[in-house]
Amino acid sequence: MKCPYCDHADTRMNIHAHLASGHSDQVELRSTEESVDLAFVLDCPFCEEGLEKAVNPRGKDPEFLERFEQEIRLVAFDLLLYHCQADHPEKVGLASEVVD
Repeated sequence: MKCPYCDHADTRMNIHAHLASGHSDQVELRSTEESVDLAFVLDCPFCEEGLEKAVNPRGKDPEFLERFEQEIRLVAFDLLLYHCQADHPEKVGLASEVVD
């Protein structure tokens, strides 16, 4: 598999780790002071589809994003890799394949 952001190629597990260590700036973490809405946003580098997910939706902890920042980024990149495998396999160095 090839990294969606650069030419680095490796196994999916290693690409996942590479994304977290080398491209963590691609994941935007959002919270607002006036509410406790917490979310991450990650745009697909190949299409206009982006990922935006609420994080800890039932929690009221305003420091949640800071404490779990790395884990949230890992989840975001995992979702991006599933999207790329399903919708852009040729762009990440995979033959067309169905991902269940």
